[in-house]
Amino acid sequence: MDPRSSPASGVSSNAAAALQEEIYCTSAAVEAFYGTMGRQIWLGNALLLSSAVMTGVMVGIDSYRRRYQHHHFTRFIYLGANTLFLPIISYVVSTLRDSSNDYVNRQVEDGGAMILAALCSSTFHPCMVITWALLVQMAALSTCSVVATDSRREDGKEGPPWELLVRGVWILYLGASITNGRFFHGLFLFRFSPSKENQSVLIALICSKIMFAPFALLFAKIWLKWYSFHKARKSSALGRNPSLVFGYMQQLQQEASSGGMVMTDDEDAPTCPPPLLVMGEDRRQVEMKPWGYVFIRSSSDDNNPAAGWVTLDRIWKLDNNMLPTTALALASASASAAPRLKDLCLSFALFKLLRGRLARYGVVADANTARFFWRSLLLLKDDAGEHDNSRVFRVVSDELSFIHDYYYSSIPVSYAKWWLPLLNIFVSLLSIGYCIVAAYFTLVLADRAHKRGRGQIHCSFWCSKPHALVGEPLYKEFGNSYMDVLPEFVLIAVVLVAEVRDVFSYICSNWTKVALVCHWACALQQPHRHSSSSIHRLAVCLLLKCKCRILNQHWDAGKTGQCSVLVLRPSTGITTALVGGLRRLFHLPDVKGKVKMPAAVKACILKALRSDASSSGRQCLLGNGTASLQWSQAGRSFLWVWSCCNGGSSTSEIILTWHIATCILEFRHSAAHRHDTTEQAFSPTPNQHNKFAATHLSRYCAYLMSWSPELLPDEEAWSRSLYEAVKEDAERVMAGRHPSMPPERSNHQVLKNGVRLGKQLVELVEGEDMAWAVLAGFWAEMILYIAPSSNLEEHKRAIARGGELITLL
Repeated sequence: MDPRSSPASGVSSNAAAALQEEIYCTSAAVEAFYGTMGRQIWLGNALLLSSAVMTGVMVGIDSYRRRYQHHHFTRFIYLGANTLFLPIISYVVSTLRDSSNDYVNRQVEDGGAMILAALCSSTFHPCMVITWALLVQMAALSTCSVVATDSRREDGKEGPPWELLVRGVWILYLGASITNGRFFHGLFLFRFSPSKENQSVLIALICSKIMFAPFALLFAKIWLKWYSFHKARKSSALGRNPSLVFGYMQQLQQEASSGGMVMTDDEDAPTCPPPLLVMGEDRRQVEMKPWGYVFIRSSSDDNNPAAGWVTLDRIWKLDNNMLPTTALALASASASAAPRLKDLCLSFALFKLLRGRLARYGVVADANTARFFWRSLLLLKDDAGEHDNSRVFRVVSDELSFIHDYYYSSIPVSYAKWWLPLLNIFVSLLSIGYCIVAAYFTLVLADRAHKRGRGQIHCSFWCSKPHALVGEPLYKEFGNSYMDVLPEFVLIAVVLVAEVRDVFSYICSNWTKVALVCHWACALQQPHRHSSSSIHRLAVCLLLKCKCRILNQHWDAGKTGQCSVLVLRPSTGITTALVGGLRRLFHLPDVKGKVKMPAAVKACILKALRSDASSSGRQCLLGNGTASLQWSQAGRSFLWVWSCCNGGSSTSEIILTWHIATCILEFRHSAAHRHDTTEQAFSPTPNQHNKFAATHLSRYCAYLMSWSPELLPDEEAWSRSLYEAVKEDAERVMAGRHPSMPPERSNHQVLKNGVRLGKQLVELVEGEDMAWAVLAGFWAEMILYIAPSSNLEEHKRAIARGGELITLL
C-alpha cells in the first residue's frame, strides 16, 4: 500500500463520520442572530417613526408657518426637521436592499468552529417604506404656496418647490436600486398568470405600481405650479397688476379732470359706481410708461363685450334678476345672493387697490370711489332704516381674504389661464383615486403577507461546520407588519384630505365666484350665447351657491384677542405658576384667548366713524379719544388723563390707563357676570351694548400691546416694556385683593392713574349707564385712531397670522 494513501483514507473516514453527524445551532449563536436582526428592525422602525413625527412637524409648520414664523423656537424646529428628514429616510431605505439583511457569523467553541448564515428577504416592507416616503412629498407639496408678485416692489415671491422634486427623484432612485430592479421592471408588466408566477412576483407587481405612482403625481403637480407661476408673473391681472392699477387710477383721474367732472356731496345725487378694475386686464393692450404699465384705451375695446373688459360699474349696473343666482335664490328663499355677489366683486376691486398700496405704489382712490364707498356702504340703510354694519365688515373682510389668498396660497396663480383650475382639479381627482386604490391594494397585500407571517422581514438561517454538511434550515420573522400598514394608512388619509381640500378650495373659492360673475357679465352682452344658456346658467348658479365655511374662513372667523393687566382672582396653583414661569422664560406674550366679536362692537365702531366724519364734513379727523369726551359734561371731566400721559403723546399710556379703569368699572358693577363679554340670548339693552363694546375693545387694545405692539403708533419696544411693567406691578398689588385697590400701594404711575380714573367712573353722578356710554365712545374712537398706519409690512404679517381687527379698520 502506498503510504501516502493512509492520511487520505483517514480524512475520508472523518468526513464520512461528519456526514453522519446532525448539525445543530448553538443557543448563543441563535441569540446573537436574533439580537442583531431585532436591533436592526427596531432601529429602522424607530427612525421611520421619528421621520413621521418630523413630517408632521414640517407639514404643520408649513400650513401655519405664517402665523408662527415670528417665534425663533418654531423656526429652529422646522429647520431641524427639514434638514434631518432626507438623511433619515435615505438610511432607512438603504437598509432595505436585498443583500443588506444577509447575516453570517462565525463562532469558535469547544467542538470547533461553527458558522451561522441567514438569508433575509421582504417584499411588502420596502414597498410600504418607499410609498410612504413619496406620499410624504405629496403631503408637503400640498402646504407649499406659489406666489407671483411684482419683483421690483413686492416681497415674498415664491416659486414652485423644486426641492420636493429633487427628494422625489432621490427616493425613486433608492426604490429602484434597493431591489435589484424587480420593482422597477414591474412598472412595465401588466399581465400576470397565477399559474406561472408565485405570490412574491404578484406582490412585487402590485407594489411597483403603488410605489412609483406618487412620483408621477408629484411631478405633475410641481409642473402645474411652475407653469402657473411662469404665466402669473407675466400676467397683467396678477404679477404686474399693482403697476397697472397705479397707471389706471392715474388715467381715471386725468380723464375726470379733463372731462370737467364735478364731484358733489349732495345726498340726493345719484351714486355712480367707479369703473374700478375687476377682471379682464390680460385681454387689453398695455404699454410701458415711466411709472409702469397703462392701458391703451380705445372706444372699440370699451364697447366690445368679447374683449372681456369687466369693471365694477359694469357689474353694479346688472339687474339682480340677470345674475345666475336668481333661480336658486328664490328656491332657497334667499334673495340676498345677487347683492352679495356684487359686494364680493367690490371687495375684489378694493383688493387690487390695497395690493397696489402694499407694493408701495402711490395708489389713491379718486373722489368718486371714496364717495361711492361712503354712500353705498357706510351711510346706506335698509328698509327698516337701520345701517347694515355686518355688510361693511364683510366687504372689507373679503378684501383682506383676497390679500391673504394672494400672498399665502397657490390658488390665485392658477387663474393665469382659465383652464389651469380645471387641470389642477383633475390632477387632484387623480390623486384622490390613487389614495383609494392604494388603500385597497395595501389591505390586499397585507392580507397576503399575513398568510406568510406577520413579520416585516422573513429570514431563513442554518448552521454549518468546516468540512461538514449544512444543518436543516430554520425560519424566523422579525418586526411586525402593522408598523408598515398603520403609518401608511395615516399618511394616505392625510394626502386624501389635502387633495379633497384642494378640490373644494377651487370650487368654493371666492376667486372662482368673481371669475364666474365676470364671465356671466360678458356673456350677457353676447345674445347668441345668452339665448341658449339654460344649462350653462344652472351650472354657473350651482358653482356660485357652493360654500365651505372651513375653507373660506378668514380674519380668524371674526375673532379678536383678549388680554388684561388686571386679574380678579389670580390663581396660585402649581400649573399656573409653571406656565407663568415658562412664559417669562421664553418671553412669550400674555394672552387670554380669542373670542367672537359681538355685533355691538361693530355698531359702536361704525357709529363713531359716521359721527366723526359727519361732524367734520366727511374728512375723518380722528383723535386719540378726546373728541368723544367733548360731547358730554361727564366726558369732559376725564380730560385730565391726557395731561398725565406725556401731554397725550403716549398712546400706550392712554390705552393702559383707560383699560385699567374699564376693568375696575366692570368688576364693581358686574359681580355676577364679570367675565361675560358676549351677547346673551335675550335682547340687550343700550347700556349692555355699550358695556359689550367697551370691555371688548379695552381687552383687545391690551392684547395689541402684548402681542402686536408693532401695529400701534408708539415704538414697539416702548409699548411692550410698558405693558409688562404695568402688569407686573398690578400682579404685585392685586395679590389677594379686589381690583379697586388704593393707588398709593402701586409703584407705576400708569397704574395709579388707571385706579384714579376707575374710581371716578364708579362714582360718576350720572350713573353706570353714562359711564359705559363714555367708555364705549372713547374706545371706539381710540381703535379708529390707532388703525391708520404706515407700517404696511406689519399689517401684512398680521394678515398672514389670521388677520386683526385693527388691520381691517
